[in-house]
Amino acid sequence: MSLLENLFASPRADLRAALALIEQGRRAEAFRRLTRAAKAGLAEAQFQIARSYLEGAGVPASPIEGRRWLELAAEQNHVPAQSLLAAFYVQGVPIEAADAAPGLLAGTTSARLFGRAASQAKPDFHQAAHWAGRAAEGGSAEAQALLAYLKLNGPEELRDKEGAAKLYEQSASQGCPQGQLGFGLALLQGAKSADQYERAAAQLQPAAQAGLGTAQYLLGLLHEQGNGVPADPAQACALFRKSAEQGTRAAQLRYGLALLHGKGVEADPVMAESWLRRAALQGDAEAAAAVGQLYARGGALPPNLTEAAIWLRRAAEAGHLVAARALGAMYMTGEGVRRDVAEASAWFRRAAEGGLVQARYDLAALVLQGKALPEDAAATAAWFHTQAETGDAIAAFNYGVCLAEGHGVEKNETEALRYLRQSAETVANAQYWYGRMLALGRGAPANPVEARIWLAKAAEAGVADAQVALAEMLVHGAGGPRDDEAAVLWFHRAANLEHVGAMYALGALYGGGHQIMWDRAKAQHWFQAAAQRGHAHASLLLGRYLVRGLGGTRDRAAARLWFTRALDAGLTEAQADLDLLPEPDAEPAPVPAAPPV
Repeated sequence: MSLLENLFASPRADLRAALALIEQGRRAEAFRRLTRAAKAGLAEAQFQIARSYLEGAGVPASPIEGRRWLELAAEQNHVPAQSLLAAFYVQGVPIEAADAAPGLLAGTTSARLFGRAASQAKPDFHQAAHWAGRAAEGGSAEAQALLAYLKLNGPEELRDKEGAAKLYEQSASQGCPQGQLGFGLALLQGAKSADQYERAAAQLQPAAQAGLGTAQYLLGLLHEQGNGVPADPAQACALFRKSAEQGTRAAQLRYGLALLHGKGVEADPVMAESWLRRAALQGDAEAAAAVGQLYARGGALPPNLTEAAIWLRRAAEAGHLVAARALGAMYMTGEGVRRDVAEASAWFRRAAEGGLVQARYDLAALVLQGKALPEDAAATAAWFHTQAETGDAIAAFNYGVCLAEGHGVEKNETEALRYLRQSAETVANAQYWYGRMLALGRGAPANPVEARIWLAKAAEAGVADAQVALAEMLVHGAGGPRDDEAAVLWFHRAANLEHVGAMYALGALYGGGHQIMWDRAKAQHWFQAAAQRGHAHASLLLGRYLVRGLGGTRDRAAARLWFTRALDAGLTEAQADLDLLPEPDAEPAPVPAAPPV
């Protein structure tokens, strides 16, 4: 043996002995021998020392030292060191040695890309691509998958979609799970035929069996849809569960929904809420919306509107349009949150600007009620105008109302009448508005005959306000002959739709002085129905009926209560009726319940 061979015999022996100790799990004992071999320049020894530092095996963990030894080995074309060094740079290089992260090597290289990086770590994608490229040229399947990942997800100057697909295919051909996942995903993105889906599924199956959560999730979707594999809800659900347990957010959503609806698994709303909540806490807007809806509607879980609002807000802030609309509705009604019309408008606006048409109409309802902010009113009126010009009859009606009332646009009753007439052929509410404006002479000379025709159309369509307006025209003989009996029928129809004004009008008609048989008991019934619903004049007249016993019942204590309600509602003439009542001898009688209509 030559002198040169003798010089290197001892380091190689140290390396062999160290590797044997590592096989036995005795890394601490192996470290000293590795050090001698590494200092002698043996790349494998340098790589093993790097692993010891990175794993914290046999020595205190130190990513800084680990990187130093990896670089020494990688410079000697040690392919595993190059591959691991590339993954190290993708995760990020700790700024200080105190940022050591034990367990850096747990799992495969590509799997670690999605793990938690060391504190204050700063990725270096260009260095990662350099070392991954050298390892890939050396035949490393993991490095090929890693380089493909960088070509798809790295900085713009590294992007190369076609090159990534080829690298994934090379990696997959060597049986690398990360390569199979990447290649399967690439095949899926262009899949249209059954054969193409089958090819993608064939790549995803071994990757899923290797435990890659993303592959499990994608394969679950294929089983759910029956693309490339048999449709199997139970198998899909099982794959979603495995992936969800690894923290895959999308899988947690799918598994939660499966549990919620009993698709492929027995329904379990409690467990569904748990998995949906996990996905929501990771930022999944759809999951947050589902949790919010669970608490809003109750059922298997007790309803909790406050909790529902919390989750709907989380979903809405993440861009979920339906959740934003639902949250707006909660602010409108004050359910689970304080009632706040401005806040409701803000959420309706966000959903509407995102393209949710229903939210536009929610916002429009506020505009038409005069409750929206000026900027919302203007934007909504402009939207109505644009839609109306396309032939949208409902938009034409709404724009006509905006013009008639000056909501978000300068008031113009002549133009309002034109848009209302345009939409009145098909929109019942437009028929009412058009008829009412003709009756009042708004936008054109008054035309009671034409007004009565349009109000009759809207009344027949079930518009309560139109029924009342038509009945009033019949009572007064406006636009045609007087007909109190027909008016009573229309007032009854509107009263059955909870129109309080119609209830009051029936009381007045039955009270006498009209072309129908008077009936004071019926009059009192309808005055009470309207008064119970807050009608001030009905409260006043009901009190007078009770004082005099006109409807068959005399009750001064109850009358006092109704006079007081009328006075509280701003009807000052009720004070005179109160002054005429004697002082009560006892506690007032309870107010009777509202009669059926």
